[in-house]
Amino acid sequence: MKLHPSHSLRTRLLWFLLVAISVTAAAQALIAYQTARSETDEIFDYQMQQMARSLRSVLPIAGRETFPDESHDEEHFDFAVQVWTLDGILAFQSGERVALPRQAVAGFSELSTNGAIHRVFVERSRSQIIQVSQDMSARREMASALALRTVAPIALMAPVLMLVVWWVVRTSLAPVTRVRRQVAGRQVNDLTEVSEDGLPDEIRPLVQELNLLFKRVRQAFEAQNDFVADAAHELRSPLAALKLQVLGLQRAGDNAAREVAVSRLTAGIDRATRLVEQLLVLARQQANASAGSKPEAVALADLVRLAVADSIVSAQARRIDLGVAEAEPGQISGHPEALRILMRNLLDNALKYTPEGGTVDVRVSREVNDMVLGVEDSGAGIAEQDRGRVLDRFYRVAGTQSTGSGLGLAIVKSIAELHGVKLTLDHSPRLGGLRVELRFALKP
Repeated sequence: MKLHPSHSLRTRLLWFLLVAISVTAAAQALIAYQTARSETDEIFDYQMQQMARSLRSVLPIAGRETFPDESHDEEHFDFAVQVWTLDGILAFQSGERVALPRQAVAGFSELSTNGAIHRVFVERSRSQIIQVSQDMSARREMASALALRTVAPIALMAPVLMLVVWWVVRTSLAPVTRVRRQVAGRQVNDLTEVSEDGLPDEIRPLVQELNLLFKRVRQAFEAQNDFVADAAHELRSPLAALKLQVLGLQRAGDNAAREVAVSRLTAGIDRATRLVEQLLVLARQQANASAGSKPEAVALADLVRLAVADSIVSAQARRIDLGVAEAEPGQISGHPEALRILMRNLLDNALKYTPEGGTVDVRVSREVNDMVLGVEDSGAGIAEQDRGRVLDRFYRVAGTQSTGSGLGLAIVKSIAELHGVKLTLDHSPRLGGLRVELRFALKP
């Protein structure tokens, strides 16, 4: 039998069970039909045989002598026939052993005599009364035999049907058992995907969701391990520097040296604080990416205006022209908090590497089915061979004068990956510095 292409467990069970029941019912019907025909033939043959035997022995009628061969026939006859005249004279009797009184009511009735119950049928005509009787014990024996022969096919086919159903259920649920064994037999830290080969349609979505859960948990573990490794690696140098600066402060001989040491210590604390903040932001974004939280509708232009407003003070302190050159309306599907962090890091990076008196422009444009976010500056830009590496954590371009942790663009990349958006770094032909572009799908 060919299974449905959908490989559905429900369809497979229904088809197998319906076919098994249909075949069993057809076989049982055929056997019952043949048995009924055979039993009917036997019953009619039995009636004909009994009737012939009951008429073989005849009692004397009107003074006639009995036949010596037949007057003392001791055969047991289930049927007894009696014929009475209208005057009440017994004109005919099929056997001597069954001598029932004449029944007054025509039709069927039951009569108890000599400890036995007889079924009696009386037929009246104009000249005589015919009375036929049968011992009920013989009838019950025949009925029981007939019932047993009818039930026998059902008793024989029921175990066959049970075996077929057991085989169908066992075969159909075998993939479920295999998945259970795969999950139960794995180690605690084994988060590899469960195989989906041969799974029914009803089970496959569950296993797919289970694999997605394993993937998110694996990403969370990896993010945790990365955070611990990065924190241990990157905090070692700032903490060592802070310790040296504290020692320098203790050894300062005059107020001028003490002020220099305090200034260096304060700058070191600021750098360490900034590093810790960036590490925590990166860990939080990686955790959000692993959690699989549902996105929301976000007006990208409004979010950009708020981010620019938050960064305007830093830009004015360095006399940098920061503004929104273009802001077309349109909504995207995303995580608002993550997108605010993305914008803050893009603007912080642009302001950090743009010289005093420079320009930083932000654009939000709509192209067909996309919303394009672009941030460009008039700084030195990034060489083409370094554009791929600056997205890695803690990588800083050689010769860079500005201080930083090397996590700003790495955080932007992490948030872009959370939204399924490609991050592009390029040269800004208008301002001459770096252009960062992200292309979001427009929310329908």
